[in-house]
Amino acid sequence: MLTEVMTVTVGLDRAKQMSAFPNEAFLFDDTVVVLGVGSLGMCFLMKARMLGAGTIIAVDLSDYKLNFAKRLGADHAIDAGKSTVAERLETIRDLTHGRGADMVIECAGVPQAIPEALDMLRLGGLLVEAGNFSDLGEISINPHRHLCSKSARILGVGGEEPAAYGPSMRQMVRYIRHYPLREFVSHRFPLREVETAVHKAIAQDSMKVVIEPWA
Repeated sequence: MLTEVMTVTVGLDRAKQMSAFPNEAFLFDDTVVVLGVGSLGMCFLMKARMLGAGTIIAVDLSDYKLNFAKRLGADHAIDAGKSTVAERLETIRDLTHGRGADMVIECAGVPQAIPEALDMLRLGGLLVEAGNFSDLGEISINPHRHLCSKSARILGVGGEEPAAYGPSMRQMVRYIRHYPLREFVSHRFPLREVETAVHKAIAQDSMKVVIEPWA
C-alpha cells in the first residue's frame, strides 16, 4: 500500500542534492513544514525525520491526521480549519524565531496552498511541490514578494520514479519498528461495501482504505 507513495519522497533526496552551498535546504536540523498530511504528506514527514530534519510542523484540516502526524514525528500540529492564513504564518514565524521555514513540502493538492507555502519560507528557503498531480487551475503569486525578495527555490515532484522503489522498500523495512506503518491502512471493507469505502476514503477520519474482494 505504501511503496508507491513512499517513492514520491525521492523529492527530498533531490532537495539534499541542492545543498551543495551554504544556507541551502535541505540540511540536517532544518525546520520543515508539511502542508497536508494525508498518506503522501505522512510519507514525506517520515522521510524528513529519517534524513535529519530538526523541527517538523504538520498542517491539515483533520484532527485525526494531525494526531497521527505527531506519532510519526511531527513536533507541532496546526489545524488549518481553525486558523486563518495570517494566523498560520504568524505561528510559523513564532516557531522559527521570525526566520521562516527552511523547507515547505506542499502535499495538500490545492493550488491555493502554494502562495501560503511560499510565504512560510525563510530567505533562501525551498518549496517542494508534490501535491498538485492534476490540473486544478491556476493561482496568482507575487513574483517579487514570493520569489525574488527571498531568493526562494521551487522543486516540483511529478510522481514516483522506478529507481526509487528499491530504496523506499528498504527504508520501510528498516524503520518498521520506529513508525506505525501498518496503521496507515485505517479501514478495510468487503467488495460489497465499495461505495461506503469510497466515501470513507475521502473522509477526514481515514488514511488508506482497502477493499478486500474475498472478505
